[in-house]
Amino acid sequence: MSDSADTEVLEIADLDPEAWQDYAEEQGWSDGLPLVMPTEASVARMVAGARGDNESFPPISPRQVVPTLQSLAANAVMAGARPEYFPSIIAALRGVLNPSYNLHGSMATTHSCAPVVMLNGPIRLALGVNCGTNCFGQGWRANASIGRALQLILRNVGGGVPGVMDRSTQGSPAKYAFCFGENEEESPWAPFHVRRGFDASDSVVTVMSGEAPHNINDHGSTSAEGLMTTFAHTIAQPGANTIYGKGPYLVIVGPEHAATFARDGWGLDKLRDQLWERARVPLKHISAENLATYAATGHHPTGDFLTICRGPEDIHIAMAGGPGKHSAFIPSFGGTAVVSTRVKTPAA
Repeated sequence: MSDSADTEVLEIADLDPEAWQDYAEEQGWSDGLPLVMPTEASVARMVAGARGDNESFPPISPRQVVPTLQSLAANAVMAGARPEYFPSIIAALRGVLNPSYNLHGSMATTHSCAPVVMLNGPIRLALGVNCGTNCFGQGWRANASIGRALQLILRNVGGGVPGVMDRSTQGSPAKYAFCFGENEEESPWAPFHVRRGFDASDSVVTVMSGEAPHNINDHGSTSAEGLMTTFAHTIAQPGANTIYGKGPYLVIVGPEHAATFARDGWGLDKLRDQLWERARVPLKHISAENLATYAATGHHPTGDFLTICRGPEDIHIAMAGGPGKHSAFIPSFGGTAVVSTRVKTPAA
């Protein structure tokens, strides 16, 4: 698991599965779930899955280690990933290593944030990424192992060990894995990656340091206006890190809600503008002590409200999920960015 060339390959005695799990845990490599043993052969197959990607990596915080492809592959193997997933894992890593993502800050905070990973383009279907029913949940190897591989890399290579560098007060299940795909096929809007300047044929991974999803439940509203009332008041909450007003957030609209917005002629620009205007926290919902804290960091009220981001450009909307009148709000850490990276597949 080391990144120095002379200790890249570890010689260990033959271990049965139970002994291997104990050994990995003793080395500090485990996230608490069973790990696949990264043999030389399995790591080589994983590396081969990323052939053609020869771009170097910047150092990973907090250890500031420049990773080798083999060390990344070993963690992908341990996460249960298939070799064909590896280019997407690498793209996700490059995203969180973008300086605007603020990896060091998001790993050292007491906030519960974790890397949120969303896939767009042909790679979703090729890998079997779940974009529909239960897309944030269990049951899909690609979703689980891509998200988990990134987390293991940040822990084992970067040094983001819980209680050591990862200082999250309570953490979140999203710290195991938080990966899903956009449901482009049912969306009434252009795919997220196309709106960010990529071609529809590009495979793209988008990352943001965020909280676990907050449910937006609206079974009663039959109009876009009604849905917006529910969306805005669900999102405008003083307990999420968006209250600092310094970073982006994601709104993942479910297919049934998206169809209602589209039927009533609400495009993405109108959705975004309405959320900016209406998803604001009334000052009466915030303590005087907290208001003083926000003012000290430069976040001042707008009239009788606090905005929860800097402007409409901080509101990122995508469509995912299956049948049901639910959507989701994903607040960010705050001091982070939404970063999209093209996946370099072997054929690319």
